[in-house]
Amino acid sequence: MRDGFVKVAAATPKIRVADVKYNGEQIRKAVAAAAGAGVKILAFPELSLTGYTCSDLFLQELLLSRAKEELASIAEDTRQTDMLLFIGMPLEVRGRLYNTAAVLCRGEVLAFVPKTYIPNYSEFYEGRHFARGPRMPEKIEWMPGRFACFGTDILFRCREMPDLVAAAEICEDLWVASPPSERHALAGATVIVNLSASDEMTGKGDYRRMLVKSQSARLLSVYLYADAGEGESSTDLVFAGHNLIGENGTILAESGRFGSGMISADVDVKRMIGERRRITTFHQEETSAHLCLDFTLRAEETKLQRVFARRPFVPESESDWEQRCEEILAIQAMGLKQRLEHTHASQAVVGISGGLDSTLALLVTERAFRLLNLPVSGILAVTMPCFGTTDRTYQNACKLVRSLGATLKEVDIREAVLVHFRDIGQDEGRHDVTYENAQARERTQVLMDLANQSGGLVIGTGDLSELALGWATYNGDHMSMYGVNASVPKTLVRHLVSYCAKTCEDSRLARVLADILDTPVSPELLPPEDGEISQKTEDIVGPYELHDFFLYYVLRFGYAPSKVYRIAKLAFAGIYDEKTIWKWLDRFFRRFFSQQFKRSCLPDGPKVGSVAVSPRGDLRMPSDACAALWLDELEQMSRDL
Repeated sequence: MRDGFVKVAAATPKIRVADVKYNGEQIRKAVAAAAGAGVKILAFPELSLTGYTCSDLFLQELLLSRAKEELASIAEDTRQTDMLLFIGMPLEVRGRLYNTAAVLCRGEVLAFVPKTYIPNYSEFYEGRHFARGPRMPEKIEWMPGRFACFGTDILFRCREMPDLVAAAEICEDLWVASPPSERHALAGATVIVNLSASDEMTGKGDYRRMLVKSQSARLLSVYLYADAGEGESSTDLVFAGHNLIGENGTILAESGRFGSGMISADVDVKRMIGERRRITTFHQEETSAHLCLDFTLRAEETKLQRVFARRPFVPESESDWEQRCEEILAIQAMGLKQRLEHTHASQAVVGISGGLDSTLALLVTERAFRLLNLPVSGILAVTMPCFGTTDRTYQNACKLVRSLGATLKEVDIREAVLVHFRDIGQDEGRHDVTYENAQARERTQVLMDLANQSGGLVIGTGDLSELALGWATYNGDHMSMYGVNASVPKTLVRHLVSYCAKTCEDSRLARVLADILDTPVSPELLPPEDGEISQKTEDIVGPYELHDFFLYYVLRFGYAPSKVYRIAKLAFAGIYDEKTIWKWLDRFFRRFFSQQFKRSCLPDGPKVGSVAVSPRGDLRMPSDACAALWLDELEQMSRDL
């Protein structure tokens, strides 16, 4: 349960209608299997103790009394089980019958949560038997000498993990216009449990999945859906046992239909809290009528089976990949189109190096010009060779510009930089930060002045990963008049260029893009060795796939270094060892904090995803914020390496 992870499960036992003892045994077996798998919250379907399809048998006193006795027996048998259980059963309270979720933990029946919305249409006629559950919780004596809370508005909070707050609703409650789960989430619930008996019809599975996915997204919560299945009466209906676990709009686990069994998933309740903290339109109720009951679980580490994508910014499926790339390129191009229109600019200036970032910027600029019906020749692509330029990148830059039909201009800046070195007293043989940055700033000056000459805009090429690490020369490549790549991380830049290579109709362009993709990432500010690139960025700041992974979970969800480290070890197992991951994570936090001053004065640029560092909205952070808390945690982690 450390770091907010907890394993939850939905189980559909094969039952017998009205055979309470048999059903109780199947529930016990599922509980035992779940306990062996480390599950901490387990949900069973609606009325699973008796069977949902008992119909008028629900009016029989013997069935109701045996259900209570069996629940008491299950509670006693699970006294040593470290789990919060939700079991569906009928319960009579003061002469009225309710469809409830019995909530148990460590041998104690904590509460009965009744169903709110009772369907009365053709296939479901629950109103014949069950009453609508009251919202206001009260204490009832459900068996002689045994008391529990009864009511809809009840929360269940884990003492050992206060962010783990569960609440229940039952089947139809999800399908209505205003589900009770909305109240529960606004009162603080992070896990919504739904005990359901949803009959199967053509197309209903897709709709059910959409409901769970949507509700978990709207409520910024986990949604655990347990559905009735085999053993229910098939007199008029068939139940498929379609279990689902959603988390903030993502289906983490889903069962096959028309069977029984159990699904489980490692959910992250701290992630839900982080999302609610970030999204200020989620207004948790300051005053709530909900009753909050505490329960106890052992504070132990969840053995994670959850998969964390190594490249969270990059779509995983092929179909999503093409659609997403096209969408991102469209956002970038439309943003630039608007800026060009607003400034009445028919010219654009792009510094082109033969690397990935400037290639993407040029491709986006070409798209924007076509959207404006402007001649592509109005794009002035400037190559500015200097001390570190290799023949490969120079040739690729020239070929790329010619393939697109833009105007190529070469400005050799060697002499200008040498003059500058003499002016400031810099030894040209001293390859320090001044040696490197003087070249970057000279290039920016050339681009700005050429833009003034043509009445155009300088299009920025720097990407999100570089900005996060501060891997940009202040007032050099850090500056532009519109930064089209500012919210595109390095791992995604590569995929966007790859997409353009695969979809372009010009074979010459495809070949040059392929070679650019195959070229090591480098600022080329140090002299080459034997004609090859000598300065490789990832050897200096670390692998971009690691830094993009860190960036995503730190900015998107606010994860602490220890949690990022934990999931990075899982995601990159067999690729990087623990010491390597820690080394670059430490480097990430040090650079992220120390380089904020560069992000505080970024030029405008379009936001394309959920993570960005614009100082005008996405990352409002002091330039002199102290990193001590984060670095102290990293230091503590290093002692275990």
